[in-house]
Amino acid sequence: MNRTEIEEKVNSFMVDDLEIDEASLRPEARLKDDLGIDSLDYVDIVVIVDRIFGFKIKPEEMTGVKTLGQFCDYIEGKVVG
Repeated sequence: MNRTEIEEKVNSFMVDDLEIDEASLRPEARLKDDLGIDSLDYVDIVVIVDRIFGFKIKPEEMTGVKTLGQFCDYIEGKVVG
């Protein structure tokens, strides 16, 4: 899976499952402040990422992840290795 496919899958579940406006999905968009992702959304994200990408998010690995681009970087690091 390449970076473009990862971004497409992430953007797709952000719109479909979390009901985030597609126009706001930019790499520099802050997950909490710009996209409105809260703690309940993070629980959904953990389940969705496991289903789509096949790994469990570890909360301690997400501490520095603030933007959508960083989130895709994190997933890419896990999937592509």
